Amino acid sequence: MVMTTNTANDTTANDTTANEATANEATANEMTRRLDFAKSAPKVFRALIGFDAAAREGLDPALVELIQIRASHLNHCAYCLHMHTNDARKAGESEDRLHMIPVWREARHFFTPREQAALALTEAVTLVADNSVPDAVYAEAATHFDDTELAHVLALILTINTWNRIALSTGKRAGTDDR
Repeated sequence: MVMTTNTANDTTANDTTANEATANEATANEMTRRLDFAKSAPKVFRALIGFDAAAREGLDPALVELIQIRASHLNHCAYCLHMHTNDARKAGESEDRLHMIPVWREARHFFTPREQAALALTEAVTLVADNSVPDAVYAEAATHFDDTELAHVLALILTINTWNRIALSTGKRAGTDDR
């Protein structure tokens, strides 16, 4: 009787594993049917690359990556999160700081006041539909960035949110960055 129960459980486990494999394969096949945005809208793609490059001008590369990583966390964009955490590592960012980005408010000592202001602004702009961009968040950012820098930070937040939405909409898979 124990043997029969185990065999039945093994059969159920095998069926579950087979069903999961089929579901994963179906998901993978579904993703391959999505368009390649860069090939399908090359002028739009190039314009976005230009906007992204202009947004970064004059900003500290470490700050750029922090902003892109935080927005990608909030948007659940694994593709961009993978890309930007790797870029940050290559630029010398520490593992400690990378691990603390999602909980930066509880780990403020890892980040400068300027970085904290940028992270707060990134959250407010990324989640703008939830409660706009609070005056206090904007004012704090304005104390750490001059008008030109603040405009570039805002532009960078807008570009990463756009990139996140393109990656999510077109089914980009983490680890497949071909830059």
